[in-house]
Amino acid sequence: MTTHVRTSAGTVRGSWEDGVAVYRGVPFAAPPVGPNRFAAPRPVVPWDGARDATRFGPPPPQPGRPTEGVDWLNLAVWTSDPGRTGLPVVVWISGGTYLNCNSSNPHLAGATLARDGAVVVSAHYRTGAEGFARLDGAPDNRGLLDQIAALRWVQDNIAAFGGDPGNVTVFGQSAGAGSIAALLVMPIAFGLFRRAILQSLPGTFFAPDLAADVATEVSAELGRSPRVEDLVAVAPDDLVAAARSVTDRLPQRVGRWGSVAYTPTPFSPVVDGEVLPASPWAALSHGAARDVDLLVGHTRDEFSLLAARLGDVDAAGVDTLLNVLTPTPGVQRYRAAYPFASPIELRDTAMSDWLWRMPALHLAEAACAGGARVWLYELCWGFNSLGASHSLDTLLVFGTAEIETGLTEAGPGAVAKARRLSNLMRAEHLSFAATGNPGWARYTPHERVTRVYDARSTLARYPEERSRSIWRDRRFGALGLRT
Repeated sequence: MTTHVRTSAGTVRGSWEDGVAVYRGVPFAAPPVGPNRFAAPRPVVPWDGARDATRFGPPPPQPGRPTEGVDWLNLAVWTSDPGRTGLPVVVWISGGTYLNCNSSNPHLAGATLARDGAVVVSAHYRTGAEGFARLDGAPDNRGLLDQIAALRWVQDNIAAFGGDPGNVTVFGQSAGAGSIAALLVMPIAFGLFRRAILQSLPGTFFAPDLAADVATEVSAELGRSPRVEDLVAVAPDDLVAAARSVTDRLPQRVGRWGSVAYTPTPFSPVVDGEVLPASPWAALSHGAARDVDLLVGHTRDEFSLLAARLGDVDAAGVDTLLNVLTPTPGVQRYRAAYPFASPIELRDTAMSDWLWRMPALHLAEAACAGGARVWLYELCWGFNSLGASHSLDTLLVFGTAEIETGLTEAGPGAVAKARRLSNLMRAEHLSFAATGNPGWARYTPHERVTRVYDARSTLARYPEERSRSIWRDRRFGALGLRT
């Protein structure tokens, strides 16, 4: 059965699926190709008649799949009642190392969240070099500008889908959380959302010199310079391949790019002083976004999914790695705090801290200092050797942890525990989106009350006390070139 909704650009025809109305491939900006390539997003071109919105729109150019079409800037909407008014709105911003973004990912389908009482929007944005390379003749952070265009579309149109444009929560994990951290301190995003959920916030934001150096190397793969006029005619898939080659060589760039060499991506938001005026931690501590409620969280075993990429490590390798991370508390603090850890355990703990856990904790504390209301959680439950791995909390909130993750094979006991935890996490996240309160005490740097999601979920002081103490006097900011 089909369902029609009138948007500001024209009517879209979606479909009813298991009690949820779904509208896919809805454009929110013009195709970013031709003269619009590497430009800020332009208004969508209106259409006549009813536009088919029963199939997902093409994602932006990204590794692992050929680029399809040109209408990359599209979104999907899930709603239980498009005829209703006033439902809370959750706008999902995908993670994926600033390289991937695809609303058709079954792990990130919004149907379950919609059935539980929200209007869910999942928006594409330009990733990789298309969205984040620093190019002469183009604005920085085009991917972030795409997200802002999608949020403006929500303000203009979501009431027609049953949502309340005055009650919008942005929700993102990993690179999606990094994007939201940037949106929180970007003046042009002011007023577009009321609340924010940040899962596993990465600590990588680039200074202009590092971003320009990365763009130069990506362009050199194509025999070109990092200028719009040199790259505008390059096929999108060729630009993706060039960025992929640079990504594969990241471990060789530690001498110039520093700790970025230990990450899975050469792209991050650029603190350019214009589009993104300051690093999120500094700006939030000075009161930016003090009126936005924040729910911040991470998993206990953040680095387990990426550990295989670095392979084994000995004591000397741990010394080198931990001392090059920027900012770094140094290997000696880690050895003192974790005296019985093996080299691999020490590396994995430090990388979890540096890349995700401490950036999230420090963001929560910076926002508290700036006057915002903040809630904090940590996921400690897992069902296999990876433990509470990166992105598992996202799957539990979306209710998709049983899809091709090995959970079903772990047995009915693990499945039952996952379902109970999924229901709890989703209810508390939706309570936050609807009311600004997930149901437990707010986080403060003194009390450090944290929701600990586990087989038996509790409230406790922040669990990672040793790591918190190690990082207490380090500050996250913009990463620059090493000299």
